[in-house]
Amino acid sequence: MTGPIRVIVHPPSRTGGRRVRVDGEILGLAHNVVDVAEFLRRAGLEIDPSEVADSPWIDWRGVGPERWGPESGA
Repeated sequence: MTGPIRVIVHPPSRTGGRRVRVDGEILGLAHNVVDVAEFLRRAGLEIDPSEVADSPWIDWRGVGPERWGPESGA
């Protein structure tokens, strides 16, 4: 593999959860940082759940790691 690994955590879906991609491949729908860490572990990338929020190689789209649920409607 060439270049850095690209991890993208997409914005919360309308029904809750955030899609997680690594190098373009969807790993699953995470509902918290523990889920993200588990998806990455299954992909061969070890990271402690306590380090997920501050990892420089994770691109948090839309909002940061504090938001996981659906947007509240107005």
